[in-house]
Amino acid sequence: MTTLSPARIWWTANELAEARFPDMPSTRQNIERWISRVNLRANPSLARRRSGRGGGWEYHWSALPLAARKALLAEAQMPAPAPVIDRGALWAWFEGLPEAVQDRARARLRCVQSVEALEPHLSRDLAVREVAQTEGVGARTLWNWMGLIEGVRRDDRLPHLAPRHRAVQRKVVRADFDEEAFDWLKSDYLRLAGPSFSSCYRRAARVAREKVWTLAPERTMRRYLDARVSQPVQVLARKGLEALKRMYPPQVRDKTALHALEVVNGDFHRFDVFVSWPGFSQPVRPQMVAFQDVYSGRILSWRLDLTANSNAVLLCAGDMISDWGIPEHVVLDNGREFAAKLLTGGAKTRFRFKVREDDIPGLFVGLGCEIHWATPYAGQSKPIERAFRDMCDAIAKDPRFDGAWTGNKPEAKPEDYGSRAVPFEEFLRVVAEGIEEHNLRQGRRSEVAWGRSFAEVFNESYERSPIRKATEAQQRLWLLGAEGLKADARTGRVKLMGNEYWADWMHEIAGERVIVRFDPADLHTGVHVYASDNRYLGAAECRQKAGFLSVEEARLHAKARGDWLKAERAALKAHKTLSARELGVDLDAVAPKATHTPEAKVVRPMFKAATRPAAPPPQQGFEAAQATVVADLAARRNPPPASETPRERFRRALELEQRQATEGGAITDEQLRWLKVYQSTPEYRAERTLWTDFGDAYFG
Repeated sequence: MTTLSPARIWWTANELAEARFPDMPSTRQNIERWISRVNLRANPSLARRRSGRGGGWEYHWSALPLAARKALLAEAQMPAPAPVIDRGALWAWFEGLPEAVQDRARARLRCVQSVEALEPHLSRDLAVREVAQTEGVGARTLWNWMGLIEGVRRDDRLPHLAPRHRAVQRKVVRADFDEEAFDWLKSDYLRLAGPSFSSCYRRAARVAREKVWTLAPERTMRRYLDARVSQPVQVLARKGLEALKRMYPPQVRDKTALHALEVVNGDFHRFDVFVSWPGFSQPVRPQMVAFQDVYSGRILSWRLDLTANSNAVLLCAGDMISDWGIPEHVVLDNGREFAAKLLTGGAKTRFRFKVREDDIPGLFVGLGCEIHWATPYAGQSKPIERAFRDMCDAIAKDPRFDGAWTGNKPEAKPEDYGSRAVPFEEFLRVVAEGIEEHNLRQGRRSEVAWGRSFAEVFNESYERSPIRKATEAQQRLWLLGAEGLKADARTGRVKLMGNEYWADWMHEIAGERVIVRFDPADLHTGVHVYASDNRYLGAAECRQKAGFLSVEEARLHAKARGDWLKAERAALKAHKTLSARELGVDLDAVAPKATHTPEAKVVRPMFKAATRPAAPPPQQGFEAAQATVVADLAARRNPPPASETPRERFRRALELEQRQATEGGAITDEQLRWLKVYQSTPEYRAERTLWTDFGDAYFG
């Protein structure tokens, strides 16, 4: 089988410029630049030295752009009849004919087959005449058709009977115009500004009149432009690279070889709904992070937050792993919230933030998941984007959100924009309801659903697939941590966000600094307590505040306290194996026995001395006076009443100062001592400044 090729295989740069093929420069200099840019001479199969006078280089026709190669093949003449005909090329040519022309070839074949069917009973001439009369064609014409298939295989007759005028290359008469004018028009049209062809033609016509160029009519020039410049090149020049990428068909991946929870993908989605978020006076547009099973399309977990952040991703991934299991592969968006070290630290293909050898493994890396990063700005690489598109209609436009929808772009705002904000609890309930409906909706048309819902497809595969489950210790990896908390010095309890957490083992950490890991969305489920060096100590339950007059809560608290005291008494009894009496008996048994008391060998002499008078007996009046003095001193040392305000104390000090200045110091020693101490305090100086500014009006 021979390959269809043009009559001329090798071309020089001058010949290529003169040929003016589509998608190729029209001057020798630009041809040489194109050859240098693609480094064509480095390939010996596409470029060679030209033999003969002048030398130079010549290039193979297969190195030319696709449009130029098509033009070369279109100019090639049909090969002359030869004993051996390329059957593949012949049938390919027939397949490219219009359906009406193919029908004419089938009608001719039917006439020939009718003649061959009558020939055994009649002569060929009579058979030809009979069929010609029946089909309404001339006998000479029928003889010509039979001559076309003479010596041809019976299964190859159809392309030979096709009208041959379709195989003749039409001679196109080129309109008269200057190439310089065409190049000017083409350069003006192929700009990112995207001007219309008519405006470009009018500008080219003005320039052509000035430079005496010949220009064909507008529609003729447009046809020549479309013939020489392919549509992808026009899109690239006028709409940019991203528009050209969209012209290439997306890759379609097969999901039938997967199973449930083998591959999951996650991303953030901002709802087009105004919501009254707790703690914010202005309405906000919440963001949702979700993880989806790629095989079935089911939404496995989701969480709401104000912004896209790594903590929300961590908790959402924790919900998925605790509810369903550990996935094998995770496809993540390349945003900073997913590339945080908390999630993907230690991944080899993580190209966000600084990568160190001693990075602590993130959640997915620590659980043995293989991480795949989605292509930036390519929603087709994340199947969850298709689910988000459904939610933009099914959830964001729910009737219960009427008046709160913001529109999906600034220029698409509804008439009632900003007229309402949905309460947070209602928004949370409707979103949960919408996601559940998304998972249970029947009639899905994916290659694995076949009319079933995403939940049914997932459940069927989940039951028969090997799924890795997270241990209790692994489930604590995605909880948030609060460092620097100090346990109560007496009970060991820990306070966090207005709640108290305690367990019976926490007396061991009383007064110590600890780390608490918790789920911020469910603080009442308890926390996990770690030592300051990140050692796991245990779990602590939430001790909720009870009503002040709640008898039932008091009874439950008393019962819990009694049980705890009973358990502690039992533990003490287990440790005290001996009673105090038994300990005393043992001590009596080992007590030292009494020995003989030795006599003193040295006696201190007694000398004669003056007899000291005996002390007089205490008098009752003296003791009463002493008690009165002590009571008076104690009363003077007592501080002023707690009800006295700073302004009243300053007023008392001011009165003492005035009395001391006018009456010659007519104050007691105790009052003078108090005044000197008070004058040295910051309170006195502050009150003195205010009184200096406002005078006695300061006292009211």
